[in-house]
Amino acid sequence: MNRQNFFKHLTLALAFVFLAAFAGQIRRAHHTHAPRARAVVPEPQDSHDAEATDFETAEDSEVIVRFRDGTTAEEIDRITARLNDRLEDRFENVEGAALIADEDDLDAEQVAAQYRALPQVVYAEPNFEIALDPSEDALPSSRADADEFHRTDDSPGEDDPPVVKFRAPLPNDPLFNEQWSLQNSGQRDGKSGADICATRAWVKTTGSDKIVVAVIDTGVDYRHTDLAGNIWTRPAGLAPYADKELGTFDDLHGFDAADMDGDPMDDNGHGTHCAGIVGAEGDNKEGVSGVNWRVQIMPLKFLSASGRGSLRSAIECINYVIARKKDGVNVRVISASWGSNFGSRALRDAIRRAGEEGILFVAAAGNDSTNNDRLPHYPSNYDLPNLLAVAALDRRDSLARFSNFGVKSVHIAAPGAEILSTWLNNEYEEHSGTSMATPEVSGVAALVLAANPGMTVQELRARLLESVDRLPALEGRVASGGRLNAARAVGAR
Repeated sequence: MNRQNFFKHLTLALAFVFLAAFAGQIRRAHHTHAPRARAVVPEPQDSHDAEATDFETAEDSEVIVRFRDGTTAEEIDRITARLNDRLEDRFENVEGAALIADEDDLDAEQVAAQYRALPQVVYAEPNFEIALDPSEDALPSSRADADEFHRTDDSPGEDDPPVVKFRAPLPNDPLFNEQWSLQNSGQRDGKSGADICATRAWVKTTGSDKIVVAVIDTGVDYRHTDLAGNIWTRPAGLAPYADKELGTFDDLHGFDAADMDGDPMDDNGHGTHCAGIVGAEGDNKEGVSGVNWRVQIMPLKFLSASGRGSLRSAIECINYVIARKKDGVNVRVISASWGSNFGSRALRDAIRRAGEEGILFVAAAGNDSTNNDRLPHYPSNYDLPNLLAVAALDRRDSLARFSNFGVKSVHIAAPGAEILSTWLNNEYEEHSGTSMATPEVSGVAALVLAANPGMTVQELRARLLESVDRLPALEGRVASGGRLNAARAVGAR
């Protein structure tokens, strides 16, 4: 290579190194950075090329079986022994449900079929994978039904309140002005007033540390400086969590069903982001503000660093929440920003049982730009009296292009595009998805309970739906036809 060509190649190589370094620097934003330095980062991919989880490589097939009422523990033990299976766990708060592992090298469907044939069994189903919904950036640029249901509409909704300037308790968090979902002033080409009316709600309440919201996800970075003060801690008088089959766990700040231990520390970031939307500490001169300035966030982990977990682990988390509620912990909301195209009677039963304990279950509708009335997404598609399915809006009050919808199966919409919140290691990032819209609703549910602590789960669900701002863009797309309105929900006029 001659000297002239050498210098040309050297110059090109240095240019690529510089560009790569620059791209790496703008991916993340610490709270000391200028707000405009942040990049919009999609929520994690549901990629099948990701590293396999322990669930995927498990040697024994697992099934979840629900036995009929009256079937004794001794009879269940005899059945599993006869079929050469192993009883892994009984879900104490889902009556008759148990996790069973095969020891005959059968696949999970074969094992489930064996149990379905027994007169003592209501249902049996394989333990399957659940993952974070795909990133909105991974979606096709257009679909027939997406074009029909995701058109932009800048006209005001029939219930849109006039934009009124008034004195409201604005938090002193330095990145608050970037949180368009809480106060949309038209920043970054948004539509003024296209938000959840959080500042008006805060006139009445900014939340309460007596309300506990369980975030079932990838765990939560409970040491984050903007979350630490709002993280649930097991009360001194409450014994560590004990399960007859699984053992005892030192659940100081929640439960990890992915690794089966008492430390739900997040190693992905998704759960931390969702938790910050619900309840990053407000008015603490730090980073961002949550929908609730004060609240208790209970971290639950069932998804691994790759964003993948199992049906069994999701149910274990719900079982834990119910157990702690029965122990006197005031858990009133479960926030669930994940899903699958596979339905599960066991998961449905677990969510129903949570409702019987007075717990609202808020679920993401999914990020496939599809109609959930035609192509169900679970758990958001379960028809349960304690469940709310959430679609996502962009900063112009349009249904986000990635968001699923369904006038029968999706109940409410909330901001879910370019949402700034907490991230791992005291950082902050923007992410988009119904995963982000879901904790907006969970957070407002907690605000409503702070103002109305005696409200039942049925009353809470009805209040959230009846207080929406109806929007033309949501007519025929979601059941309520409207966007979440925190001010109306808490009764601030």
